[in-house]
Amino acid sequence: MNKEVNDSTYWREFDKNPLSHSMAHYLMAIDALRNELGYARSTDIAEMLEVSRGAASMALAQLKKRGWVTEDPNRFLLLSEDGARIASMVEHNFIILSKFFEQVLMVDTETAMGDACKMEHLVSNETGKRLLWLMRYLLSDEDLAVKVRERMSTYKPRCDPLTEQCPICGGTTECLATAEAVL
Repeated sequence: MNKEVNDSTYWREFDKNPLSHSMAHYLMAIDALRNELGYARSTDIAEMLEVSRGAASMALAQLKKRGWVTEDPNRFLLLSEDGARIASMVEHNFIILSKFFEQVLMVDTETAMGDACKMEHLVSNETGKRLLWLMRYLLSDEDLAVKVRERMSTYKPRCDPLTEQCPICGGTTECLATAEAVL
């Protein structure tokens, strides 16, 4: 395996991410319930996320400990400024990623949404903004963007055999487009 792929500098960063997938969904659930109902209770969160009340209570305790969730005098859940910022960033990342996968890469909707959900809390603000910027261009009416979209519509899951060396696969022992993954 390529050394860069397994460089501990990068893969260990995953464990340092302070926001887990689950935490992100708890924050977004609080935000959604407050927008829909005007309040959010732990029982509402548990129901929305289809988890037990005990599991919701434990997760919310962790979010409170991090300062991302607070309670008002009536014990309704509130997002702190940081919690609201995080929930918003994750929601934006989901929209950007799912639209990129579906509209640019032309992946089916279910796959696009599933993959976006898996990645939404891991993408940095910088990467999300740059991906959005790229999408704005790729979905524009500029000549080159139209050509790229036309090329994407003829997707073939392999490298172009007419190209002497693929700029992506050139440094590997196999075509990355044809490699099979087992998950």
